[in-house]
Amino acid sequence: MASSMRSLFSDHSRYVESFRRFLSNSTEHQCMQEFMDKRLPGILARIGDTKPEIKILSIGGGAGEIDLQIISKVRAQYPAMHIKSEVIEPSVEQIAKYKELVAKTSNLENIKFAWHNETSSEYQNRIIESNELQKWDFIHMIQMLYYVKDIPATLKFFHNLLATNAKILIIIVSGASGWDKLWKKYGSRLPLNDLCQYITSSDLTQMLDKLGVQYECHDLLSTMDISDCFVDGSENGDYLWDFLTETCNFTTTAPPDLKAEIMKDLQEPEFSVKKDGKVFFNNSLSFIVIDS
Repeated sequence: MASSMRSLFSDHSRYVESFRRFLSNSTEHQCMQEFMDKRLPGILARIGDTKPEIKILSIGGGAGEIDLQIISKVRAQYPAMHIKSEVIEPSVEQIAKYKELVAKTSNLENIKFAWHNETSSEYQNRIIESNELQKWDFIHMIQMLYYVKDIPATLKFFHNLLATNAKILIIIVSGASGWDKLWKKYGSRLPLNDLCQYITSSDLTQMLDKLGVQYECHDLLSTMDISDCFVDGSENGDYLWDFLTETCNFTTTAPPDLKAEIMKDLQEPEFSVKKDGKVFFNNSLSFIVIDS
């Protein structure tokens, strides 16, 4: 690996922009929306039964777009009930955006929000030290387990916080996605970073099997248009390369042979599909629902 290659996480502004480009060029949020509309109502059907209020815990809630969609589905299921929503989010900027979104969103009566600027492990430590093991009716972890060091311990901890009829929803890239193949083949040649680890639903379901918890897994197809990655000098392509490889300025710092190998692979059927002159990377997601 060339010494000039460094993790994308070493440059916060470039990471944020790369992530924005990824969302703009992928069907990630549309895929989540489809799940929320078609599958989530059935999952939420009994979480509030015989309870005075519904307690929701969001781990890594980001800027809140998906959180508010989840809350709207809970409201539709239990229109008269009070909802307590606590958000664990390590980014101050994301919390600020979340609060702005709540401020301009209507129909949030009977919902009490609280934000905690901390990581999931910091939350775990705080709760354990305070000995206040509050029970939750719905816990969700959306695209955040990559940033957890001890995933089995984290899963076990949050599973112990579930109330009666409660659920945990985890959204993570599918083991059948292009990410799984990309990480397994090239992970050792890309900059390693303690902040992130390569994990897909295949790894996660093995961990859940060992823990002996009940769960179900739904896969939905999502794609990312990476056509610009093959256009020399494309700014959008450069940012997408950074996101794909988790490498800051990948196109200018990666060894030419590594870039050529990945570029060739990304056009192969196990990574992407070609349609109408464009290349669509397999960004499929897994939605894992864990029972109490």
